[in-house]
Amino acid sequence: MARFEKHLFICENVREPDDPRGCCSNKGSKVIRQMFKKRLKELGLNSTIRANSAGCLDACAFGPSIVVYPEQIWYGGVKPEDVEEIIQSHIIKNTVVERLLINDKKFTK
Repeated sequence: MARFEKHLFICENVREPDDPRGCCSNKGSKVIRQMFKKRLKELGLNSTIRANSAGCLDACAFGPSIVVYPEQIWYGGVKPEDVEEIIQSHIIKNTVVERLLINDKKFTK
């Protein structure tokens, strides 16, 4: 079996509702992962691109959080309506979706 070209790790971590960091699961990440899986399959990309559930990616404040490997590109605040843009721009055209990018400066705040 050939290896996947890219992996999308979608945080589905669950925290208590009163946790000040929040959690990706409560922000809809499970639906987002399901949308990625469905759309990748529809496009015939599911044999080369994998959308995985992930535990905590330690970017709770930016959730729902996604990291794309092997590029190590981090996206935050992802909404269901962003799934198609990420697929078309980043996955198919290899162009980062800048408006969703979590950069190093944001992580250090």
